[in-house]
Amino acid sequence: MDRRTTLKGILTFGFLGISSFSAYKWFFFHRSVDPTSIISYKDLIAELAETIIPLTDTPGAKAAKVENYILNVMLNCTQTLEQNIFLNGLKNVEEFALNRFNKTYSECVLTERYQILEYFEAKSVYSYQIINKINKRLFGQSFFTQLKNLTVEGYCNSQVGATQGLAYDYIPGSFQSCIPLKPNQKSWATK
Repeated sequence: MDRRTTLKGILTFGFLGISSFSAYKWFFFHRSVDPTSIISYKDLIAELAETIIPLTDTPGAKAAKVENYILNVMLNCTQTLEQNIFLNGLKNVEEFALNRFNKTYSECVLTERYQILEYFEAKSVYSYQIINKINKRLFGQSFFTQLKNLTVEGYCNSQVGATQGLAYDYIPGSFQSCIPLKPNQKSWATK
């Protein structure tokens, strides 16, 4: 057998395998999403958001109703690709919790919840920056990045988050672009 023919065959089969997997993944993430499938995870989204911004001396994400914000953004402001990634991530969280701890995410204690979120955070980033850029360009943000960003946005834009979680000045004086923070002062909701 000729060495060139063998190498061509190996490269062809490798290319076909990678391209067919990529095409499957592309079509999998571009199928339409039923809104009720995302809404059915409302309680899980609330628990995930509460784990990210917990109740302390300030209200947590549940008090700010961040899950409603996340659902609203997912259903009305995102493309089907991002909806599929988010829905798939929610399913993966439940499967991971069941496989790892033999209980649902809502039944897990706080340390187990942290382990689950740390796993998905580590899974959302590759070790090479160029691969992260390519993946973000082709498939958008990862599930965990979407969840984290939407949780913080929803909390900071809510009345509870802006007035009790952050320092809010109802009638601000003049605009100041840079305001130094005093020790133990909350971040400003407005500048």
